[in-house]
Amino acid sequence: MSDDRARGLLARLTVQQKVALVCGTGMSRDFLGWGGRVPGAAGATLELPELGLPESVHADGPAGVRIAPTRDGDDRTFYATAFPVATALSCSWDVELLESVGRAMGEEALEYGVDFLLGPAMNIHRNPLTGRNFEYLSEDPLLSGRAAAALVRGIQSTGVAATIKHFAANNTETSRFVLDTVVSARALREIYLRGFEIAISEASPGAVMSAYNRINGQYASQSVDLLETILREDWGFEGIVMTDWFSGDSAVEQVVAGNDLLMPGTQGQLDELNGEIGRSLPMEALDRNVLRIIESVLATPFARGHNASEAPDLPAHAAVARRAGAEGTVLLANRDATLPLSPDDQRIAAFGNTSYDLISGGTGSGDVNEAYTVSLVEGLRAAGLDVDAEVEARYLAHLESERERIPERPWFLPQERPVELGLDQSLIEAKADESDTALITIGRLSGEFEDRKLDDDFLLADTEVDLIDRVSRAFHAVGKKVVVVLNIGNVIEMASWRDRVDAIVVPWQGGQEAGHAIADVLTGKTNPSGRLVTTIPIRYEDLAAARNFPGVESGEEVDQGWVPLPKGRPAVITYEEGIYVGYRYMDAFGVDPAYAFGFGLSYTTFEYRNASSPDAFAGDEIEVTVEIENVGETAGREVVQLYLAAPDGTLDKPPVELRGFGKTAELVPGQKEIVRLIVDRRSLMSFDESKNAWVADPGTYTVHLGSSSRDLHAMVTFELDHPFEMTVRPALPLRQPLEEIRP
Repeated sequence: MSDDRARGLLARLTVQQKVALVCGTGMSRDFLGWGGRVPGAAGATLELPELGLPESVHADGPAGVRIAPTRDGDDRTFYATAFPVATALSCSWDVELLESVGRAMGEEALEYGVDFLLGPAMNIHRNPLTGRNFEYLSEDPLLSGRAAAALVRGIQSTGVAATIKHFAANNTETSRFVLDTVVSARALREIYLRGFEIAISEASPGAVMSAYNRINGQYASQSVDLLETILREDWGFEGIVMTDWFSGDSAVEQVVAGNDLLMPGTQGQLDELNGEIGRSLPMEALDRNVLRIIESVLATPFARGHNASEAPDLPAHAAVARRAGAEGTVLLANRDATLPLSPDDQRIAAFGNTSYDLISGGTGSGDVNEAYTVSLVEGLRAAGLDVDAEVEARYLAHLESERERIPERPWFLPQERPVELGLDQSLIEAKADESDTALITIGRLSGEFEDRKLDDDFLLADTEVDLIDRVSRAFHAVGKKVVVVLNIGNVIEMASWRDRVDAIVVPWQGGQEAGHAIADVLTGKTNPSGRLVTTIPIRYEDLAAARNFPGVESGEEVDQGWVPLPKGRPAVITYEEGIYVGYRYMDAFGVDPAYAFGFGLSYTTFEYRNASSPDAFAGDEIEVTVEIENVGETAGREVVQLYLAAPDGTLDKPPVELRGFGKTAELVPGQKEIVRLIVDRRSLMSFDESKNAWVADPGTYTVHLGSSSRDLHAMVTFELDHPFEMTVRPALPLRQPLEEIRP
């Protein structure tokens, strides 16, 4: 129920003030950010001091607080912590860790004067070429939802509101302002909305950001079905909805649809709304949205008297970032126990541009103005390893030359990647004789407005393939090992070159402490316990979503918002794979991955024993337990993944779907832990479009417990003796039939 103070303020507002409140206060044309209470923040709401209503400040983003580090008339710098990107965070499968990361983000937002942190971002990894996948958590909606919920709980424990985004089916950057996503009701409900539903149910975020794209012909920010029927009526969401910046094509339709706040706000939107009050814009809709905004502003710490210190505990948060970077690192290959580096493997020859210029995160709203980024070689030296100085000097000189050559792009677009240095074979062979181990770092950078490419991005460039080949041949010829470190935001192709090297480590883009975090894993200070949150295909073409990405363009070129971008053509992208995204597709259609969803190696070994569950599903949930024992020689943590297989019924389904997970404490050799996982009623259900309902068929359900979708160690079954059905309101219909693939 709305509080009396909010309703009292609403009653005192003029019509013009109401309109001004549903529009943000604008953004500078040079795209450096809004310049009010928090310079560099993304936007703000209107302040009405005569009524005692303060502004609320909104700042990016998913990897930390993005504000301007310098201010006019102030000699201080105001850095924020760059945390690992979302893909790396979710690879930890550790909700307690993610909550601590969220808390650190929230503390920085609080002490810098930010009311709404614009994250976490939680769109599905539908296709590995999506430019903003680094900001997103997983290809699986359950993992995405629970990881986002943990981040939200952490952020909001400080009083700052979290903003989950981009709602919904926003999985492409190409033509994103003018893109129409065509998707079935079942795929929407099960894949693209489910994670948002989980995050709202488990964490009650203060805000939801609507997406740029259309869904089945209608802009997400202008959809009553999405924002009122599903979000509020079905799910009970009570926060505010804000647009993504400059989205949609009708301010009136956005307000009527329940998109409370139009960000960052433009004069054109103000004029449109003022001109349509009492006509296409009912006063009831305007008042409803204004009331929600007032309530959200009054709930902020600053409305309640908090004074920002502008001095958050950055060293403590750097330690959190370092731990998160190490915990999210995935070990994909480790032939003959190459890692961790032994006392006899301390002399390192580091190859690859990115060994010396590590990428902390992506560009755009997922970027952070951090004080530093620890490079890989800096982390190695801090860990006591001997890094070859001659190779380092060659790379540093090359990188300086490349910086002079490469033209500067706007900060929100990815910069051109430096050409990989071509070293003389004689030098590589000399270093093979002088060094114990070769490290080759491959880097990738992506961001907003652009999707990735196949050549020289998803696929390695010829210079990178050549580097791996020549270094591997030289070092293997003298009995030395080669380790590849993948400093990437999302998936690249690995199958064609993985057998040439001895170990592959994926720390993703690990934030400002990445070099230290990688060194912690390489030296064994941290036993890697990260597990993949996205399937890595053998070939790009092995993915169902490859056949229609990034969409089909048509019509005349149009402006893509106010940002300085080339014009784009309206495009339609059809999700013809339906629910068969990632491992769901590969498992259902018999396609082998390079590395399965959930996969990751450890420096130790675990055994699964004594799995148990009730014989029948009674009530709303059952508990599944399994005993995990560390049977190796090193302390470590295991991620226990619960996959559910449904009986044959009315709907086609993947062979297994992730329905739960848990992570053990660090277990020393011989130590055991009982992991307890819950299977609830919704875990059994799929969406039946013919009934507009979530349904579960009776029969025998099989619970698989394992360490990836393809590596299942224990199995139990239970019976459901009667069907479940949960009807929802009709929403987001297709304008035309959609032919989806079926196994």
